[in-house]
Amino acid sequence: MDEQFERAPVGILEVDPTGTVRAVNESADTLLEVGSAAVVDEPIGSVFPMSVEASVSQAFETPPEERLSVEEFYPDLDRWFEVTVVPADDTVFVYVRDVTDRHRLEQTLTQREADITRLTVINELISDVLAALVEASTREEIAETICTRLGETELYDFAWLGERELGTDDIAVRAASGATGRTLDNIESALGTGEDIPEARAVNTGQPEIVQPVGANDSVPTSIRRAAFADGLQSMLAIPLTYGSTVYGVVGLYTSEQDAFSSRERASFGTVGEMAGFAVNATRHQSVLLSDRVVELRLRITDRADPLVAAAAEHEASLSVDGLVPETETPLCYLTVDGAEPADVVESLAATEMIESIRVVDGTGGSVEVGLGGDSLLGRLLSRGGTVTSATFDSSGGTVTVDISPEEDLRRLADGVTRGFDAEVAAKRERDEEIVTPQAFRDRLSNRLTERQESALRTAYLADYFESPRESTAEEVAGALDITGPTLLHHLRAGQRKLLAEFFDLHEDHPRSQGQ
Repeated sequence: MDEQFERAPVGILEVDPTGTVRAVNESADTLLEVGSAAVVDEPIGSVFPMSVEASVSQAFETPPEERLSVEEFYPDLDRWFEVTVVPADDTVFVYVRDVTDRHRLEQTLTQREADITRLTVINELISDVLAALVEASTREEIAETICTRLGETELYDFAWLGERELGTDDIAVRAASGATGRTLDNIESALGTGEDIPEARAVNTGQPEIVQPVGANDSVPTSIRRAAFADGLQSMLAIPLTYGSTVYGVVGLYTSEQDAFSSRERASFGTVGEMAGFAVNATRHQSVLLSDRVVELRLRITDRADPLVAAAAEHEASLSVDGLVPETETPLCYLTVDGAEPADVVESLAATEMIESIRVVDGTGGSVEVGLGGDSLLGRLLSRGGTVTSATFDSSGGTVTVDISPEEDLRRLADGVTRGFDAEVAAKRERDEEIVTPQAFRDRLSNRLTERQESALRTAYLADYFESPRESTAEEVAGALDITGPTLLHHLRAGQRKLLAEFFDLHEDHPRSQGQ
């Protein structure tokens, strides 16, 4: 055998025109894994591995007369080869080059491009869902918005949304959209009998559940697996609707694609679940604000597992809640400390995991700012749609008064507290909400302002002092009133404090509502 033939960097087979192998060089032996000595005088069809097209074997069905080049995949070797058949006089040379790495790189790039395209489409879809959620004003609109936007796309076959039934832990279907087929019917049946399904687990844990493939996963009831197989469904994702530590419901998303939900998609849909939970929570607070009747619950707690109860008992202090800001990511609570140094109370509260942040606002006045964790008593009430109207804590425990809409599930709100703490509902009553007209609000505020405070506020407002940028300086407004600049600022601050106290409904004897 020619030494150059034997040491060539590409695989070479020397074959006679009838397809009988005469020689195989070392590179071809390595690529084809055949054993060069054993294949001499063997037909090319038994030496060369089979591809789907079998192009090499077919090339020798008649003596080759023209050059042939192909790139094919060879399953037995899990490799891609570039094969060139070159006729030459009474011999045919077959050249073999391994191009697997190039093909795999191309496949990787193609897959990444497809993933990026899909992710872009999904992000646009999610942006549409989030934008539509902003416009939804009721829980029914929220459910319809999510299901319609997700279920009526080419990406997914159908979507359904479920919420807990009032007064129970059962989940009921509130909305659905898309080609639900037999699968949704069987999901509803499973919900009715309390079977363990992925969507129910997502509600119980507050974490997304993914099942791929649906038809062959034992965590899905048999009836749903069979229905999903019949409907051609391969993948599903259960998205809990969460706000803080509260789970309001779940979205079940189904598709016929295999392995449809990547980690990035799951993270994106997690945002949808959080935004939907936020929207549901907002509608619950809105129902309290707009209702002409509310249910008032008075809760009594003696459990020192709550940090405010524990701090009050430790320092034999009285802690009273001045106000809450629930709209922030971490709800803020403003306390007045009486009977102890605020710094000492802050040090105790900072040591508990239920407090996210804390600082002294006014050491002299005893004001403290607390960032509430979702597992704290007040955090649980806020996340379940309650409006805390008053709360006090002392060495004997705490008393919290909370308003909720009559439409809300009172038992679940109370259970959310009593399951985590030694607490009880001390009183419950319904009351009519006072309707305050704009004129009544202005009259009540005017009665609280002194003449000088009202004149200072009115003059500064009309002179565009409160605009940004200001059209009048403090000196110019003070000159118009024939008072000094410091006197003007004193009247403005006192008037603004009374205005804000009236707006945020602080009682008249509260220190923050007072002004000179």
